[in-house]
Amino acid sequence: MSDLLITGVTYLGPDGAEQRGDLAVRDGLVAEVGRVEDVSGLDRLDGDGLTALPGFVDLHTHLREPGREDAETIASGSRAAAAGGFTAVLAMANTSPVTDTAEAAERILDLGRAAGLVDVVPVGAVTKGLEGVELAELGLMHRSRARVGVFSDDGHCVADGRVMRRALEYVRAFGGVVSQHSQDPALAGAQACCHEGELSGRLGLPGWPPVAEASIIARDAMLAEHTRSRVHVAHVSTAEGLDVVRWAKARGIAMTAEVTPHHLALGTDLLAGYDPVFKVNPPLRPTADQEALRAGLLDGTIDAVATDHAPHARHDKEHAFVDAAFGMLGLETAFGVVHDLLVTTGSMGLADLARVMSVNPARIAGLAGHGRPLAPGEPANLVLVDPAATVTVDRAASQSLSRNTPWHGRTLTGAVHATILRGTVTAREGEPAAC
Repeated sequence: MSDLLITGVTYLGPDGAEQRGDLAVRDGLVAEVGRVEDVSGLDRLDGDGLTALPGFVDLHTHLREPGREDAETIASGSRAAAAGGFTAVLAMANTSPVTDTAEAAERILDLGRAAGLVDVVPVGAVTKGLEGVELAELGLMHRSRARVGVFSDDGHCVADGRVMRRALEYVRAFGGVVSQHSQDPALAGAQACCHEGELSGRLGLPGWPPVAEASIIARDAMLAEHTRSRVHVAHVSTAEGLDVVRWAKARGIAMTAEVTPHHLALGTDLLAGYDPVFKVNPPLRPTADQEALRAGLLDGTIDAVATDHAPHARHDKEHAFVDAAFGMLGLETAFGVVHDLLVTTGSMGLADLARVMSVNPARIAGLAGHGRPLAPGEPANLVLVDPAATVTVDRAASQSLSRNTPWHGRTLTGAVHATILRGTVTAREGEPAAC
């Protein structure tokens, strides 16, 4: 932990308006904002041209450890997260072994603390082994040192309605939330890897119809209403699914939703070359869906941006499209993609970006120390961004162990300058700090 004076930085005031001044950090907390009188003992960090935001929180990160340390480890994923401006990430449960016990969740917590760059928050599996049959140790995981509050079988849909109902009833007792991978396996099929439509037929790729997503969202909305519990829609990708989320919220159902940067910015047309880097679950969608998702994020129907960071070793990605692994890297590029797509075009401001990448994700996950305003007494979990900087993505420079980024060679406007976790600089200009 260090005491900092960030000089001449732009920051968001209580009303969300941008202001300029100094920001002092002492003992891991924001001490003063605006005009700092006492600068003794503070290390200076020049904030000219930078904007301070609450540190980003990722609701959906795959860190692969244990089981696939060739693709990512908690340490390497933490480096990528810090470089991307994140101060907290939720580590998905589809590891080997699965995070379906209290002991497994505590192991993830401890590995994250050992890495020391970002708060790694374990997500518990909903069902044992992600098999969708028997509930995992939901209560024990919550009562463990890991204090698990978010549960997901991501990568698999909890397709059995009775199992999903029981999970929602169970987590209601301690205020937990179930994050659902909304894919009806009976409608999408095990081999689905492309949006169902003209392109999937022309390419000969098994199609995933939008109704496979929307029908599960609708079922889960009704179950959440029936159980008076909370459900979160992971990586919503279709206009039809978004319509159901909007309907559920209008009805007062406790449903939240996230969208990924790649579903906002990348379309089905990229699959025409059969490049497996663009194979992701759920699949990329047509332009009409992208536009609907952007509108849903802007009007608040979609609560959060989540990366679905999914690293893969080369030998899992470099196959024929139908055989390649699903997933893309996302932690280091999320801010740049969202900023370039929506802020530089005037669709949203930096206060809106902070809302969907920090404030709302922290609220959904129940992370009290994150997503907080930059005000005296608040935890100094923040990110300094340079809205004017341009960055050309180079996969070779990634902090991840994997290289499956869809953004390689693209130039984005907006860059993370520094990440600060409880007063300690964890990354600067894409390079993590030494632990």
